[in-house]
Amino acid sequence: MGIIEINNFSQDFGDKTLFEDTSFVLNPNEKIGLTGVNGAGKSTLLKIIMGEVLLDKGTFYKNPRYRVEYLDQHAEVKGEDTIKEYLCGAFKVLFDAEKKLNEVNDQLASETNPGKLEMLLNKSGDLFEYLTSNNFYSIDSEIEKVAAGLGITAFGLNTQVKTLSGGQRAKVMLAKLLLESPDVMVLDEPTNFLDVNHIEWLTKFINASDKAFIIVSHDTQFLNNVVTHICDVDNNKINKYVGNYDKCMATKEAKRIQHEKNYEQQQREIKKMEDYIARNKARAATAGMAHSREKMLNRMEVITPPSEQIKPTFSFKYKEFAGNLVLKVEKLSVGYNGKPLLKPISFEVENGDRVAITGFNGIGKSTLLKTIIGAIPKIDGTSTISRNIVVGYYEQENDFHLFEGTPLNYVCQQFPKLNEKDVRTALSKCGLNSVHCRKQIKQLSGGEQSKIKICTLVLKPCNLLILDEPTNHLDVFAIDRLQQAIAEFKGTVIFVSHSKQFVKDVATKVINLENL
Repeated sequence: MGIIEINNFSQDFGDKTLFEDTSFVLNPNEKIGLTGVNGAGKSTLLKIIMGEVLLDKGTFYKNPRYRVEYLDQHAEVKGEDTIKEYLCGAFKVLFDAEKKLNEVNDQLASETNPGKLEMLLNKSGDLFEYLTSNNFYSIDSEIEKVAAGLGITAFGLNTQVKTLSGGQRAKVMLAKLLLESPDVMVLDEPTNFLDVNHIEWLTKFINASDKAFIIVSHDTQFLNNVVTHICDVDNNKINKYVGNYDKCMATKEAKRIQHEKNYEQQQREIKKMEDYIARNKARAATAGMAHSREKMLNRMEVITPPSEQIKPTFSFKYKEFAGNLVLKVEKLSVGYNGKPLLKPISFEVENGDRVAITGFNGIGKSTLLKTIIGAIPKIDGTSTISRNIVVGYYEQENDFHLFEGTPLNYVCQQFPKLNEKDVRTALSKCGLNSVHCRKQIKQLSGGEQSKIKICTLVLKPCNLLILDEPTNHLDVFAIDRLQQAIAEFKGTVIFVSHSKQFVKDVATKVINLENL
């Protein structure tokens, strides 16, 4: 049997059917990429796998010999632990064994009874051998290796975890999971807060591992490089393909085209039979043939119609700007509490530029953007946005956990002059239907929440878009449409993205903060 088997299961979420009579199987050593549009049910499937959600219908089996762990980027980290102490938690069992070894050795120092002395010596030897065979005395170097690979050492292993940004915290959580090395690692958008070098390191780590993985990611290049299979959630079914992302999507597209042909052909046959039955059923001479065809029609297994996916149509409204210079930054120093993250930086942005801000995660890209828009104070230098510039800002993190309302409530609060019909239309264009509009925002997927933020951008005319990791959580269709919307926008764009392909396709100018 597989490590995880979910057979013939169905699952609803509210009034929406996510899965219907479908199955999922994970076998040893498989590296599965879990794909599908935003809201298709990927997050719900992960919760079923982790035992957080019970099946509505079907059977669930998890092999008890395998340990399954989940990377949850939204989990809260409490306490005063430093990054190093938090990562050491991955080896708790070994540290507990070391504590026992020290206790046994303390007893050895004072024990005089020969029988007890021999028993303690055997116990001490067993514990030492256990620690040695599990590389306990190499823990520090292992932590250093993983922390360096993911760029964590850049913000210091003695930093308290609770002081980290959301992106930094996500990297630390990923590092701990990799250090724990469970039999199955479930990774939800692991590359969201990694730059190119750290994605390459993670790719090599996964490829070298003999563990099984379930990976949700909208980074198709990453999936191409690490997965052995794709499980694609589409039309309430899970379809499993062998190969990388591109190969599997080509197979899926071929199946879709064939399905459409079969459906259209069957619909023509059904129409032809229905017409014949209607014309001949009442005539005595042909009634027998008509009844015979009616029985054939009733027995026919009708092909389900092709699914229609909700595809967003983002379009940013442009506010006229006649000047050339949009932004001038001179010897700008950014950081927190008077401590700069970067060397002083100077650059200019002209009207129509598409400027990508790049650099390793934690270097200060988001801090720079927030300083430019005035969300946090500068340390020194100047940052001047030209007159008549109207900024549309997309913040990296989906901070909706304190908002209790629906997408409709949220957007109406942001734009009180718009009527409900206009807001619904705007949300629909961003890929959020009436079902999404009725749910609480905190019940929606990360991608659906991102589309709410984009909706607030498309409703506000501007001439400078400042986007901080706008592709995080978005599915492939939404990313393509976002890229197209940026290309069609007549104004200026400054953006941060970890996606090498997105930067290559969108940017006309790149500012690499590592080269200051």
